[in-house]
Amino acid sequence: MFANIVLEKLQRFFRPVYNRSFVLQKIDCAIGVCIFGVIFLSLFAQSDNIGYFAILAVFFTTVKLVTKPDEKFLMSRADKFLLVYFVFVLISLAGSSLFYLSLKGFFKTLTYIGFYISFINYLKDNRYMLRYIILALGLSALSQVFVAIHQNFLSVSEISGWQDMSRLNPEEVMTRVYGTLKPYNPNLFGGYMLSVLPATLIAVFLPIKNRHYKTSIFGIICFIMTAAAIVMTGCRGAYIGLFFELILLTVLTYRILKPLYKRIFMFFTGIISALVFFFVVIIPRLRARVFSIFALRDDSSNSFRFNVYHSCIQMFKDNWLLGIGCGNQNFREIYGLYMKTGFDALSAYNIYLETAVESGIFALISFLAFLYQTILQAVKYILKKHDIKSIYLIIAVVSLTGMLIHGFVDTVFFRPQIQFVFWIMVGIIRVLV
Repeated sequence: MFANIVLEKLQRFFRPVYNRSFVLQKIDCAIGVCIFGVIFLSLFAQSDNIGYFAILAVFFTTVKLVTKPDEKFLMSRADKFLLVYFVFVLISLAGSSLFYLSLKGFFKTLTYIGFYISFINYLKDNRYMLRYIILALGLSALSQVFVAIHQNFLSVSEISGWQDMSRLNPEEVMTRVYGTLKPYNPNLFGGYMLSVLPATLIAVFLPIKNRHYKTSIFGIICFIMTAAAIVMTGCRGAYIGLFFELILLTVLTYRILKPLYKRIFMFFTGIISALVFFFVVIIPRLRARVFSIFALRDDSSNSFRFNVYHSCIQMFKDNWLLGIGCGNQNFREIYGLYMKTGFDALSAYNIYLETAVESGIFALISFLAFLYQTILQAVKYILKKHDIKSIYLIIAVVSLTGMLIHGFVDTVFFRPQIQFVFWIMVGIIRVLV
């Protein structure tokens, strides 16, 4: 590989410097601080500030690759599809009619992929940090649970009206919590909590594996509270994602359990399922919100999305090969030429349609192939082996599933708070299998 030949020459040149530099030999500490900075800043910081820590991680990783002996680029089969995706994004940028607007979106994509490379490089040399990274995500989720409960009981009326109330009775109007993530948005908050929900399982699986059963009860409570916070957001896309997360989690967990625990697990799963159904039926606000998913055009939010989908499909038909160029600013400018009057939109409200519109059909295919290969390798490992790696892989696969299902009806996936969690989960799979 040409890149590794160049790296080897640079490493040989910088070897004397590396051998005498304490800072270079401990540069993984700086990368780790940046990764944890991205995780915790996502809870309250603006997007740019989160991105600065990611860029710092990329910078320190570049320095490490150039100076540390024997560092190499190793590409998995999934990584090759990611490389193809990136090439098509680059070509789409070059052909964009709004080059400078698209350039900003391209730099965001470059930052995300660079962070992914930094994360897997850091994790392969510091695997013992994996549990702490997942724990950090779990603690982030738990901190937002308390904020969600506080907002729910305060009835945050200034932002709680993001729903079609024309067909609702007053008792069916739901208070929608939004946490501390910026910009304040219940859908963003729902998508974020959906992505970090599986991380709370670290406090369930590891204690059970070590036979600390009482400790695992705390983890179960954290998981249930985080799921409840997702319900409080009123984000219907997150509801759908949560439904599929729970199904997949049930199947994979049942697979790795010992026969002794399988009956107990299914017993409690049945009880929890019955309780969920009971609450949906008896709580008017929740029932109205859930049933509105199936209202189709009778719900204004659903109808709005259908109109946006129709316009975006027309955009895709006219730019199917290379797309219009990436970035939401670029999207907004060109979407104005296709939109139905009164239905302005910031995005396509579907991450797959958005990818196709921005970068073309081949970019979408290569990105889907990347996801398929990544998740397939993880599932194969989970089905074959029942060790500590399986626990981490279940957390990653369930998290990715929730994000990707939610992505069918929203594009908060592209916000940095969720996007960085996505690359962390992909990175975990990349390193472990």
